[in-house]
Amino acid sequence: MGTALKLPIIDLSSPEKLSTSRLIRQACLDHGFFYLTNHGVSEEMIEGVLMESKKLFSLPLDEKMVMARRGSRGYSPLYDEKHESSATSKGDSKEMFTFGSSEGVLGQLYPNEWPLEELLPLWRQTMECYYKTVMDIVGKKLLGLVALSLNLEENFFEQVGAFNDQAAVVRLLRYPGELNSSGEETCGASAHSDFGMITLLATDGVAGLQVCRDKDREPKVWEDVAGIKGTFVVNIGDLMERWTNGLFRSTMHRVVSVGKERYSTQTVL
Repeated sequence: MGTALKLPIIDLSSPEKLSTSRLIRQACLDHGFFYLTNHGVSEEMIEGVLMESKKLFSLPLDEKMVMARRGSRGYSPLYDEKHESSATSKGDSKEMFTFGSSEGVLGQLYPNEWPLEELLPLWRQTMECYYKTVMDIVGKKLLGLVALSLNLEENFFEQVGAFNDQAAVVRLLRYPGELNSSGEETCGASAHSDFGMITLLATDGVAGLQVCRDKDREPKVWEDVAGIKGTFVVNIGDLMERWTNGLFRSTMHRVVSVGKERYSTQTVL
């Protein structure tokens, strides 16, 4: 494991929008990562999502493969994804399930793959409720503060259509956590930066997330990011880097195996 990185904590409930936006700006300039607290999504809801996620990943592989990813949505088995083309491993040691809004153009082009109700009766309801809550309560408010941090109007991202196609997705992740017997570092998710504007991460508290604040530096320096109960870990994605002309840079990160199973959920805006 790397050295521990102390990230800024941003209070989404603060009425002082301008001072909060300045804190976000500094966090994006310094780290590209920060914690988001008092965000309005209950711990019970997040725990419910992680519990239903565990139920899905515990199904036999043939039942999960019925929901295999078509386009950008559905189930992805272990080693299906590989972020680093130069990595010697056969793929990332993780299972993943991706879903998004059932509405809009993208919802029609790429329909969600849902587990059968008789297998997981609460699954779809839990996930759709989580998606709507994160988007309506957290996503729009946070992007408004990001706009202010860039000296733009608070509703800038809405005005340019950032929410029009409901392109945001939720990715449920399971990392088996096994360590490589040869002593070689094992990655649940190899080094990468995210493709969207921002990502909101909730975890079960198991360690493994690491960031590299200078992605152009060699050799890369990795720092551990601990989970703080009740917070989202937020990071800047490639699209935001493009939109800000490189002012806010997407930060490279990875998940390393720590010998313990790990569950998390990402909302990519």
